[in-house]
Amino acid sequence: MLPNELPHEELLVRRGRRSGITIAVAVHSTALGPALGGCRIWRYPSWTDGVADALRLAEAMTAKAAIAGLAHGGGKTVAALPPGTVLDVDGRRALLLDIGDAVDALGGRYWTGPDVGTGPADMAVVGERTERVFCRPEADGGTGDSSPATADGVLAALEVLGRRLDADRGLAGLRVAMSGLGHVGTLVARRLAAAGARLVVSDIDPTRRAVAQECGADWADPEEVLVADVDVLVPAALGGQLTPELVDRLRCRAVAGPANNQLAADAVADLLHARGIVWAPDYLVSAGGVVGTTAREIDGLGPHEARARVRGIGETLDALLDEAAERGESPHRTAQRRITERLSAVPA
Repeated sequence: MLPNELPHEELLVRRGRRSGITIAVAVHSTALGPALGGCRIWRYPSWTDGVADALRLAEAMTAKAAIAGLAHGGGKTVAALPPGTVLDVDGRRALLLDIGDAVDALGGRYWTGPDVGTGPADMAVVGERTERVFCRPEADGGTGDSSPATADGVLAALEVLGRRLDADRGLAGLRVAMSGLGHVGTLVARRLAAAGARLVVSDIDPTRRAVAQECGADWADPEEVLVADVDVLVPAALGGQLTPELVDRLRCRAVAGPANNQLAADAVADLLHARGIVWAPDYLVSAGGVVGTTAREIDGLGPHEARARVRGIGETLDALLDEAAERGESPHRTAQRRITERLSAVPA
């Protein structure tokens, strides 16, 4: 659903001249610097749903960049495939070139990178039409897949929650339910298993059972995993899973994961808080990819220094949870206050 008024700075919607696919590029804010946001290729019931998704995700990227301390704003690219569309090699290349043209049309106010439905090799094609692209393969001058950095940030957040739930335990013995075993989710599951966490996992793709077996995890139905009796629920699929109805059924003590836009509505954060369930804001927990990428490709840091910056997500979360506890409010409200203060401090 499109908003009645556009709170974003800019919205570009065009039909790709090569592909015929609707492409939306939303720029929510450049107050802190050029907007950053991934390029999503996904199927939508209507192209307007793709535009709405771009707007929603761009706003979340502004929050992610601001709370992580980056000198950037938020944006998003969405290529809205009609239901049932399957791109062949030539069709995909045509779409990626169209995406590059759309990004370049914004003149540097927005830079893109991989997201759902795209990867480093796709960014190399986008990069044929614009310089404003991150995470191209290393052979093409980029830093490649940002998923390991995203997973690093998630693990840093989970370590903080593990200590806060039980100071003597950390990740070892932590009971974790994971919803979604995509690229990032699989990395997180493997690292949790290696650290001694006890896992129950699920994915809509039954072939992901192989990951469960590899990690020694129990397998659950996608609906059942959300209400498992665990310490931490880790949403690692698409957004919107945390609804008021689900909050009433949750049996976890905390929620933290890499899925973007986990809350069906902001009010859900207050419902979680009222139930005593700690929600680590997704826009902080999932920020490792953009933090690590900008550290490498903009600030010129080496891999170890960039990873240390990503691990700082844990320190930010720890301080955020302390402040929220002092104020007696949800971490989401505390985070939103910090974001607003940072954005408003920028001279007009």
